[in-house]
Amino acid sequence: MSLTPTSSVLGTFLVTLLCSHIQALDLPKDYEFSATRLFPPSFTEQPPKKYVVYPNDDIILKCEAKENSKATYTWEKDGLPFDSNDTRVTRKSNSGTVIISNSNGNMKEFQGTYRCFASNELGRAVSNEMRVITESTPKWQKETIKPVQAEEGDSVVLPCNPPKSAVPPRILWMNSTLLHIIQDNRVTMGMNGNLYFSNVAVTDHHPDYICHAQFLGARTIVQKEPIELKVSHSNSVKFRTPKMLMPSGSSSQYLALKGNPLQLECISEGLPTPENTWNAFTGTMDPKRFHFDEYKKALRIEDVLEEDDGDYECIAENREGKVTHKYTVRVESAPYWIQRPKDEIKGPGEHVKFTCEVEGKPKPRITWKINGESLTAADLSPNQKLEGGSLILQNLKTSDTAVVQCEARNKHGHIQENAYIYVVELAPVILTPDRMNYSAVENTSVFLHCKFFGSPAPVTYWYDKDMESVVSRDSFNILTNGSIEISDVTSEDEGIYYCTSSNSQGNMTISAYLDVRKATQIITPPETQRVRKGGKATFECIPLFDPRMENTVINWKKDGIEIREDDDNDKYFIEDYSMSIANVQEGDQKTYTCVASSELDAVEKTADLVMIDLPEPAYDLELTDPQDTSVTLTWTPGKDNNSPIEEFIIEFEEDSFEPGIWHELTRVDGEDNTASLKLSPYVNYQFRVIAVNELGPSNGSKSSDRLKTPEAAPKKNPAEVRGEGTEPNNMKITWKPMKGIDWNGPGFAYIIKWRRQNQNEEWKEKRVTETFILVEDTKTFVPYDIKVQSVNDHGKGPEPKLVIGYSGEDYPTIIPENIGLEAINDSTIKVAWLPVQKEGLNGRLKGFMVRYIAQNEKHKNKLTVHGNVTHTSIYGLKPFTNYSVTVHVLNGKGEGIGSETQSIRTEEGVPSPPTGLRVERLSDTSLALFWGPPEHPNGIITGYKISHHLVSKDHTDSFLLQTINDPAQQNWTFHNMSTKDTYKFYVYAKNSARESLPTEIEGSTMKELEFPPVLNVTFARTSKCITIKWRPLDGQRNVELRVEMKNKSSDSWQQYDVNASEAEFKIVELQPGGNYIVRLMALNHTHYDEIWRTETHTLPSALPDERGFASQGWFIGLISAIVLLLLILVILCFIKRSKGGKYSVKDKEDTQVDSEARPMKDETFGEYRSLESDNDEKPFTSSQPSLNGEVKPLGSDDSLADYGGSVDVQFNEDGSFIGQYSGKKEKEAAGGNESSGATSPVIPNVPIE
Repeated sequence: MSLTPTSSVLGTFLVTLLCSHIQALDLPKDYEFSATRLFPPSFTEQPPKKYVVYPNDDIILKCEAKENSKATYTWEKDGLPFDSNDTRVTRKSNSGTVIISNSNGNMKEFQGTYRCFASNELGRAVSNEMRVITESTPKWQKETIKPVQAEEGDSVVLPCNPPKSAVPPRILWMNSTLLHIIQDNRVTMGMNGNLYFSNVAVTDHHPDYICHAQFLGARTIVQKEPIELKVSHSNSVKFRTPKMLMPSGSSSQYLALKGNPLQLECISEGLPTPENTWNAFTGTMDPKRFHFDEYKKALRIEDVLEEDDGDYECIAENREGKVTHKYTVRVESAPYWIQRPKDEIKGPGEHVKFTCEVEGKPKPRITWKINGESLTAADLSPNQKLEGGSLILQNLKTSDTAVVQCEARNKHGHIQENAYIYVVELAPVILTPDRMNYSAVENTSVFLHCKFFGSPAPVTYWYDKDMESVVSRDSFNILTNGSIEISDVTSEDEGIYYCTSSNSQGNMTISAYLDVRKATQIITPPETQRVRKGGKATFECIPLFDPRMENTVINWKKDGIEIREDDDNDKYFIEDYSMSIANVQEGDQKTYTCVASSELDAVEKTADLVMIDLPEPAYDLELTDPQDTSVTLTWTPGKDNNSPIEEFIIEFEEDSFEPGIWHELTRVDGEDNTASLKLSPYVNYQFRVIAVNELGPSNGSKSSDRLKTPEAAPKKNPAEVRGEGTEPNNMKITWKPMKGIDWNGPGFAYIIKWRRQNQNEEWKEKRVTETFILVEDTKTFVPYDIKVQSVNDHGKGPEPKLVIGYSGEDYPTIIPENIGLEAINDSTIKVAWLPVQKEGLNGRLKGFMVRYIAQNEKHKNKLTVHGNVTHTSIYGLKPFTNYSVTVHVLNGKGEGIGSETQSIRTEEGVPSPPTGLRVERLSDTSLALFWGPPEHPNGIITGYKISHHLVSKDHTDSFLLQTINDPAQQNWTFHNMSTKDTYKFYVYAKNSARESLPTEIEGSTMKELEFPPVLNVTFARTSKCITIKWRPLDGQRNVELRVEMKNKSSDSWQQYDVNASEAEFKIVELQPGGNYIVRLMALNHTHYDEIWRTETHTLPSALPDERGFASQGWFIGLISAIVLLLLILVILCFIKRSKGGKYSVKDKEDTQVDSEARPMKDETFGEYRSLESDNDEKPFTSSQPSLNGEVKPLGSDDSLADYGGSVDVQFNEDGSFIGQYSGKKEKEAAGGNESSGATSPVIPNVPIE
């Protein structure tokens, strides 16, 4: 939708225009230009910097630009236009790639420096310079090779001197049977290809040391004439100190280029054979970058760095001495990129800065070109300037569109990069999708996006649903990228918004909807938990989410780290809104966080877990200020284990009366650490302290020192003094024994005094050590005055208190009078009597015993009534039953004589239901009910009530009632009943009180049916159908049946109603291979009963039914096809056999292997290896496959060993040896991307330009 503010909102428009942000053109990644738009040229493929051409090779000069540039191509050779009319020069259509065909083998005229140009109306791109080098087939110069003679132990050098080439060859030393010369610590090939012997042995004597040079680019191997080494035996071998063979002298210098490999060699001679060690004066040699060969003859750095600049040393040493060589390495580098210039797309009026940052040693010189034309300070236009390594174009116009070239050179090489500036005018495009929905929670910030692109840079406006600008609102802020930020969002901000982007080329509008939701809250935060060690802590966290939130979750953290439940560990249990921690230990004392999060926000609350435990015991107990009966105890409290100590318990133990048993003495507040203790005389004390917190008491502290108090008279008398009779004529005086700690001295005893109360008798006295005395010959239940006093060798205790005791009781002789009974209801009666007198009680009145028995029962029941009362009630009696009741007096001795028996009958109650209810069918429309009387009438039966209703499948009809007032009538007949329905009957009994619960029965006038109504149920199955068959019984053909089926994985049954007369039913449209449960149900009066069930499965889809597959058409066809194929194979074998015994070249070569071509063990020559592997050389064997099928075996007349002079031995591209029989080589580039193949021993450390 396009929006243009009108004059009615002119003020709003001006504010919007002033406050809107204009953004520089920044081409987004997801912006797509029109497929027809033309772009400045940009290369996709350029020629390599060096291109080596061998005889019979074509020259391919590759140059391709992007299709959207529709470029035209031109070439320069040695700075001049290359427009050759030579028919060998062709160019691909719509391409800059030039192909120069090699038709005569002479390509010298095409050697030179080439450069490609890609141009269109917007600019010109310039490619790399490419140097084309043409070479002839490598050949060894003819030379006369003289035998090399040496004496055992001498050093020998066998020269190689391979042909020169732009791409150095790979050198290998072999013998005439193509077995490699074994190299070891004594025999080494140098980087120049020469073979060095530190000292020769007689076993080195051989006539055919041959140097081979493999030229990978030319796919050719050439070999030198064999060199004969003659070693004579010496009777006196002289040991000598090492001397350097390569490099010579004591020092050498090397120039290495950064990023290239560097190899330093150290080959010496001497006897015994010297051992090499290397040192780096630049520091340590990182084994990841510094590599040695097996015998440390060479040091190789794969990727030279600037810090490798410096001195290195090789030491060759044997037992006769040592020699050293110093290597001075100077590291320089060709130019390399730090930051390349990049393609830029800008709008009019903007500016662009191309940065070209390079490094190199020596420092490279940077030059700039525009469309291939050199740019100097004098050539700069007013809107162009050079600043450091950057080219700046200001106030761009569409005519400034061009391709810029940055080139950096030093003596080691050059690099170049193309980058274009494309100045365009584009109508605004809003890249943010239209009708986006944004959600936010209240009081947060939200961004509504409006990512735009256009040239000139568009202006952005935002409007609300009423098309009013929002830029003036305090909480709204339009950003430079077109988005709008709304701060402190409220529910009033919810709604639709519009974004418009506009420039001189047009405008575009999108809409966005803002959904504002309530912020997530935690309404019940977790609370700090104080849990005993080993216990369980539970944190509760109840959140409140906005109902529109979908992805709500509660997570728990422990000290900021999320807690996850582990199936193998029950430490944490998270469920709904709680988290439990089991077996709490010290390490669980952390801060726990509940995080309630939704897709829009998250809120968290924290709580601490504090592990508490019983306090630690006190220590350092000390006794001070001892007195006769007191002492002061002090101690140091132990740790409280996160639960404050509430109090201290001071306990004592003595060793005379109860040794080893601790008794509480006193308690003090938990803040105290001292206590003044009151003591008893004649006790040898020791003390301990127990700390108590909310969990309970600690273990006891260590015991204090013992303290013994002096003897004294008793200070207390025994407690709980009693006088009670055991018989009517005695009284037993008892008391609570005094503890030994209260004896206060030796000779402890008790003095007992007694006399009859109020009889002016003298005290009778007795001294005993026991805890009772028995006073005999007393009257029944009379009072006595009693005193018990303590005494020891130091005197008597204080004057004792007077206690009243009684002699023994006897059975009551008084009888309750005037017993009255009243029936309260059908299960309760009330019993009452007159108060009794003291005369005849013979003791203390405890209460009354009421005994009662029902008529015709043998067992009497009893009810005990406590206290001096005159009535009670008996509950739980039988209705309408006669009961006999007596009342007896109770005292401490027992029960007295019963009162006169009284009788009463309870009231009528609810009768039990009638018994024996049955129904009889009288005819098709009538039936009769019969029943018996209730088992428990609980009164006088006055009649019966009958009701019935129709039992329906779907509902229950209303009750129909009949009343019988004659209790002797115990039957009823029903007429005009339905012949198809079933009824339910209810019969009630009633008396004068109420009616009983009903007894019930179902009945019908229908004839009894045979069940089940069908026999012989069977089934069959296919892939999609199960068929059930049955045979109905005679007379049961119209019975209703039901087929039910369900999938074994389901809980619901599918039902199909059928008639028994159909005798068959098919369940169709089932899943092939599905597992099902099928059952047959029959209607039995009012409900369906199961009469047959099976569990089965349908057949797989590949098996249409259960018939034998041998009868199927597909099987017959398959067997026929197999028989036909076997017949064809027999015919082919016969034809093959009739052709005779041909064999392959490879088989022929295998039968003619020269026995000398096999690997040799423990010889000077190692195993014979292939020339095609750079690392793990494999031996050539006679079974090496040829490329043209005509190569003779190595033992034939064309063997490589039989060629004299310079033999042209060539290889295919894969390195396969083909001698001089190779055909024309594939025509493809031999050079490429400055790589010259594997490292060669003769490659110099400075690359060739």
